[in-house]
Amino acid sequence: MRTVEEEVLRARVREPAARMAAERAFRALASDAVVVPPPVHLPIAESAGEVHIKSAYLAGSRSFTVKIASGFYRNPELGLPSGSGLLLVFDARTGFPLALLRDNGYLTDLRTGAAGALAARLLAPPVLERVAVLGSGAQAGFQLRALAGVRSWAETVIWSRNPEHAAARSRELEQELGVRTSPAATVAEAVAGAELVITVTPSREPLLQATWLRSDATVIAVGADGPGKRELAVDVLLRADKVIADSCAQCRRLGELQHVPDGVQVHGELGEVLTGRVAGREGDELIVCDLTGVGAQDAAIAEAALVAVAAAVGSSGDSTPPQVA
Repeated sequence: MRTVEEEVLRARVREPAARMAAERAFRALASDAVVVPPPVHLPIAESAGEVHIKSAYLAGSRSFTVKIASGFYRNPELGLPSGSGLLLVFDARTGFPLALLRDNGYLTDLRTGAAGALAARLLAPPVLERVAVLGSGAQAGFQLRALAGVRSWAETVIWSRNPEHAAARSRELEQELGVRTSPAATVAEAVAGAELVITVTPSREPLLQATWLRSDATVIAVGADGPGKRELAVDVLLRADKVIADSCAQCRRLGELQHVPDGVQVHGELGEVLTGRVAGREGDELIVCDLTGVGAQDAAIAEAALVAVAAAVGSSGDSTPPQVA
């Protein structure tokens, strides 16, 4: 079994490959060409931590993947990132392990950003002036880097419970992406006039109210991926003209939809929009996309990572990839 280290994955697997993997995953979901068991959620309350275990097999693939990802939200106080994890890739013919991808959460962050970009491409207005991001952690950067591959926009506004962190993330992303970026003092200030709102916090209480949103905004809700987590007030979902889920069943158990009465109708899943089975944006609509992260995404990004590493080895003429044992 090969072990691929984080620095190799960061060097070899970037946003373009992640966006292609996201499309593959959601097409497979839309056509029932994937086996995706329900994820396992393991809370570690004493450490303000949670662990997700997700797995999938894409039909016709030579491998299947099991991913373990954690979020321990007191880690920054210890000088550590809040997210970590790894992916295990197995041979689909024999069940034997092929590779351990020691990504420390990088591939999860990357594929999550790619799913957000896909949702923006399919659901957001074609012309964007202002993008608002709620949350200033690492995922804020992954969402905006991926978005830059499918849309251009004039201004980014970032809100965080930690104003200093929001200001620092704003300076970093403005320099990296070349888009005017500034922190906001309140959520209402951040989202005012924004055509696209991306939420990437671990909140367990509503942050975003419907009355603060444009009538034609797209909201991509990323943070709620476990029991009790929520970023959107119920009125955001009730007011939406369309609600899209990455997985209806999973969103009703783990996402924003867990907090919505059963009477709220889900327009369809993201893969169905991608394949044309249901319509995406049709004019001036308020659209909410609930993204909880599906195991199919992990299987697709893991295969993309192995292909990228193998290609790099082949081009170097070396039979042993650097930092791959």
